[in-house]
Amino acid sequence: MIDYIRENLSYYPIYWRLLFKTKKEFTPEYVSYGEDKEQYFLYYEPAKSVSDKVVVWVHGGGWNAGNPKFFDYVGQTMARAGYRFISIGYRLSPKNKYPVQLEDVCNAYNAAMKYLKDKGIDISKTVLSGPSAGAHLSSIMCYCKDVQDKYKVDISNVIGYVGFGGPYIFRKSQTKTLAMLIGMLFEKGYDRRQGEPWSLMTKNHVPMLLIQSRHDGLVEFECAEEFAQKAETVGNKCEIYEVEDKRNTHSWYTAGFFMFTREESRTLDKFLSFIESL
Repeated sequence: MIDYIRENLSYYPIYWRLLFKTKKEFTPEYVSYGEDKEQYFLYYEPAKSVSDKVVVWVHGGGWNAGNPKFFDYVGQTMARAGYRFISIGYRLSPKNKYPVQLEDVCNAYNAAMKYLKDKGIDISKTVLSGPSAGAHLSSIMCYCKDVQDKYKVDISNVIGYVGFGGPYIFRKSQTKTLAMLIGMLFEKGYDRRQGEPWSLMTKNHVPMLLIQSRHDGLVEFECAEEFAQKAETVGNKCEIYEVEDKRNTHSWYTAGFFMFTREESRTLDKFLSFIESL
């Protein structure tokens, strides 16, 4: 209950920092991959690239909110750090039921890879990532062979995966807020195991980093622990990083940390360090 209250109280300082402390230095390229207004991605080109790796990000927001434009500060931070960065949008619930969101993420990823290749950019070292609902969707795309086959997603170029605060397993003890959001995502009677990363995981070559907080008022730490156990069972390499920053509520550590510098945020430093190590 205390962490849930802390989560709700965190929204004001997050929005205050978003409005008054974030800087816009880069103008991303807007690319549509479908007819719906949410079916687009943003591409951020750094002024000076420091790496040959491309980072792909699937935003969070409980599956029913958010878009790449709102999370522009994430792209700004990554471009400022010298990385080529793709921020993917998708159709939202409850108007659109799962697997529409997964279908969009897969199609957007395919379109983004083609877009970068057409620009002459090397995509052979791609890192997939996402927070919260974005961690749910991106982890399915990365670790479910059936989904990759269905949507013709080639992950041979993916060298790493990072998830922040993801609901990877639909636990009976989950918070009421998460249960409500999941209820909005799926049609009544839908077999939710077909949308649960834990149930869908298969073995592949992609090492994963799961960033999770024990003070997350929305998603339990056990979600990461049980997902990591499943990864070990099927033979996937997985590391859990327990958030050490004081800003350890769900919204702060899944996206808000991008409003700080690497020196100010251990979470951001861990994210970048993992990418650098690949």
